[in-house]
Amino acid sequence: MKDVQNQQDHRNIPINKVGIKNLRYPITVLDRKNGYQHTVATINMYVDLPHKYKGTHMSRFVEMLHLLQPEVSLKRFSIILEQMKTHLNAASAHIEVTFPYFIEKKAPSSKTRGLMDYTCRIIGSSDAQGKVDLISEVIVPITSVCPCSKEISKYGAHNQRGEVRLSTRFQKFIWMEDAIELVEEAASCEVYSVLKRSDEKIVTERAFSNPKFVEDIVRDIAKRLQADDNITWFSVSAENFESIHNHSAYASITSD
Repeated sequence: MKDVQNQQDHRNIPINKVGIKNLRYPITVLDRKNGYQHTVATINMYVDLPHKYKGTHMSRFVEMLHLLQPEVSLKRFSIILEQMKTHLNAASAHIEVTFPYFIEKKAPSSKTRGLMDYTCRIIGSSDAQGKVDLISEVIVPITSVCPCSKEISKYGAHNQRGEVRLSTRFQKFIWMEDAIELVEEAASCEVYSVLKRSDEKIVTERAFSNPKFVEDIVRDIAKRLQADDNITWFSVSAENFESIHNHSAYASITSD
């Protein structure tokens, strides 16, 4: 059959990224407590396309996803990136795997168990020289209490749910649970899936006694990451979905 993708293109314009987006695929990821966890990922895969080719072979991206089985690991990311370059005649390759990750948490007082879901992402790329770059990312819901509101009010203070996005490059493997815990410890209080009345009391008082601006949150996280020799690069942002404003509060720090 005629291979249209391999036909020559005469516009002389290379394409930086071409591939597939938003493919849902079952994966197995490492779980610190249970060993492994099954989840469903949304996957983006791209390669570069030289100026002389009309198109890439989209079906090959899906075929190569089997290389991620039986579990998603950093080693397998390196393998699939090189395979993408080989099978698609590309100089560079890029893959993004985004998935919900579930952690069982106990409520602070009643000890009621519930599952919290966190959005996690692994981003990998391999350039023309074969250098592989890997980034791990977690998105963590948090609670924050406004220090200014607490200071100027006769009683109470406005609080809101927020979201912290933490991306890291590292030398040795990092558990997603460790990154999530680091973020939660920097918030006014962490978020739970199940809370009884006794738990709500503790969470409310804990947050009220630990007010944080978004600036405080990202600085506290950045300070801990700067002291960690295993972290070679990081980017952290905090967004508060304000309860008394019609906008969000936002802060971001990216290391050198």
